[in-house]
Amino acid sequence: MFNGVYKNTRVLVTGHTGFKGSWLTAWLLSLGAEVAGYSLEEPISEPNNFEVLNLKKRIKHYIGDVRDLKTLSAAIQEFKPEIIFHLAAQALVRPSYVDPVATFEINAVGTLNVLESARLLPNLKALVMITSDKCYRNDEWVFGYRETDHLGGNDPYSASKACAEIIIHSYIKSFFSKSPKAVSVRAGNVIGGGDWGVDRIVPDCAKSYAANTPVNIRSPWATRPWQHVLEPLSGYLWTGAKLLLNDEYPIAVNGEAFNFGPPSDVNQNVASVVESLSTFWTGFESRMNKEDIAGKKECTLLKLCCDKSLAHLNWKACLEFKETIAFTAEWYKTYYAKDGKTQDMYEYTLKQIKNYTQKAQERGIFWASLKK
Repeated sequence: MFNGVYKNTRVLVTGHTGFKGSWLTAWLLSLGAEVAGYSLEEPISEPNNFEVLNLKKRIKHYIGDVRDLKTLSAAIQEFKPEIIFHLAAQALVRPSYVDPVATFEINAVGTLNVLESARLLPNLKALVMITSDKCYRNDEWVFGYRETDHLGGNDPYSASKACAEIIIHSYIKSFFSKSPKAVSVRAGNVIGGGDWGVDRIVPDCAKSYAANTPVNIRSPWATRPWQHVLEPLSGYLWTGAKLLLNDEYPIAVNGEAFNFGPPSDVNQNVASVVESLSTFWTGFESRMNKEDIAGKKECTLLKLCCDKSLAHLNWKACLEFKETIAFTAEWYKTYYAKDGKTQDMYEYTLKQIKNYTQKAQERGIFWASLKK
């Protein structure tokens, strides 16, 4: 898969201790990459997927803050990556209201520091800069946002991601037109095993399932474009592979921005997610009053148009909604059954990656069918 480009390739992942970062790190290791990570020392949740998978002993682990340009540059200069995946971020809307300054510093200045460190690294070949679907100004449209639509956001988190996109665009046009090659990639909320984030529906359900207590659901009719964490990661990896291969077919990739999201029929309400999880977890219960707010109007969902990713990258999402729930529920079920044993969970995570890849191959997904 990915044309075998990551085997023996030196890859740096910022934010590798986070939910998406830990999954990306595990996938890169399974592809034979030599991986280093740069992140804060403190775990962002308890449990923490980075620790559950024991990734610290499998990679070069740099501790530091992306706001610290000197420390970040030193780590990058020492490791000398061929490609960087930048995921380090303050990734939640609510904390951005509590500490907006830190949110802007981490998401905007942190992005700037990664780009500046990359600019000074002679042998770097590619950068994949991950932001968010929240970088788009939400104009309450019923159709998906395209890469050329307005950037912006009312809350500090969304605004900080729009700022990051502007900084990325500036560096691409000013410094990275030829080398290193660079792209920005945007995806929405993801679910999957190993997420223990605060105030998130799937982690809340998983914790209640483990504690054998009912979970209270506040907004059962809230609708989201649910996708498994491996879906956007496949897009990130394939985009990076295209840059490393200097593959500009059928359309130029370098310097572009790409959306990675599920098809529109994957949009489901929270009640459907909770009820679907319950089919995999014996004894799991939830409390939600669906009748009380049924039919009340919600804000129009912010969703992504991924036509450009299909046209430029031949990328599309692989899993149906039921499969996304199954992958997620089975991971947590296995974790609690095995008491979180690190080697068992690392092997099970690699098994899920393999199963996901096999489904992509069976369905003719382009990146999964490529051979070196």
